[in-house]
Amino acid sequence: MARAAADRGVDTRVAFFGVDEARKLAAEGYAADLLFGKNVLAQVPDLNDFVAGLAIVLKKTGVLTIEFPHLMRLMAENQFDTIYHEHFSYFSFGAATRIFAAHGITLYDVEELPTHGGSIRIFGCHEGAGRQLSERAKAMLDREDAAGLNGLSVYARFAEQVKETKRKLLAFLIEAKRNGKQVAAYGAPGKGNTLLNYCGIGTDFIDYTVDRNPYKQGTFLPGSRIPVYAPDHILETQPDYVLILPWNLRQEISSQMSVVRQWGGQFVVPIPEAAVI
Repeated sequence: MARAAADRGVDTRVAFFGVDEARKLAAEGYAADLLFGKNVLAQVPDLNDFVAGLAIVLKKTGVLTIEFPHLMRLMAENQFDTIYHEHFSYFSFGAATRIFAAHGITLYDVEELPTHGGSIRIFGCHEGAGRQLSERAKAMLDREDAAGLNGLSVYARFAEQVKETKRKLLAFLIEAKRNGKQVAAYGAPGKGNTLLNYCGIGTDFIDYTVDRNPYKQGTFLPGSRIPVYAPDHILETQPDYVLILPWNLRQEISSQMSVVRQWGGQFVVPIPEAAVI
């Protein structure tokens, strides 16, 4: 991706961003009016180094805006499958506020987004830049507090919610297989592997999955050993159910694969609980 950007004339650097890289940029005269990050904060192994670097390259009057999945939505809707190796951290707005404040950045506004099952976009500036906490930000902090995110008990309840989600998915698949139904899956995402391996689902329940990415076709899902084919394989086998593993894209996938309904096939999502759509 970096090479493609460079080929198009976009000044692009391949480096791990943090304090060291930020100081290099600042020494070369780079200072940002706007810093934008989309689905990167959760993937950062050294969070403090990353945020401190942002503070270095952000102009005194500049604004930063970062997007990431919202912990409150993740827990409320049993989105445990988004917890996998690629992600080091999971943020509430309150937690992000404290992290950025430790590096002199004030989060003054927040916007809710539908992506990845429910994300938030935070807005920050240097402390003392004169921006007031927005009503949206105040309301979000209040909602998170009311949801119990500042205590421990809600996290213990989340563990029980996850177990029940597993039971419901297994119950659906057991009944389907006992009734002689064929079940396939769509997608080979990271979240799908968390789901399948936690639930103990392999080819005893799901015959195969399909994915549009040619690099994934002809492989097997790790752990579950479910084979991955091209989407056309669904047309050949005409399964009774198609389990959508990237459930956050269920509308797009069910529309692309609407042909499934022609033979009476149905789409199933596993999160927040197993349901036919």
